Amino acid sequence: MVNFKILGEIYDIETIAIGRSVHIRRYLTRTYGKGRWRKIKGYANVQLEGNGIFNAEIHWYEAHGIGRKDFKIKRIIR
Repeated sequence: MVNFKILGEIYDIETIAIGRSVHIRRYLTRTYGKGRWRKIKGYANVQLEGNGIFNAEIHWYEAHGIGRKDFKIKRIIR
């Protein structure tokens, strides 16, 4: 797993899946609590551990009242 830090704002945010379409919904509910989970993607500048700053597509899960969880870099945009 790559450690990274999101720098600045996330832009071009788009919902990928809602409710039952979120495949790891059961894990999210057990780990963070019950909510209307959504899988979301967006773009942001990220700083990789020791490798510099890149623009990347990131994915995460969020629910109202719980917040954004489990960020993942999907791809680096050159």
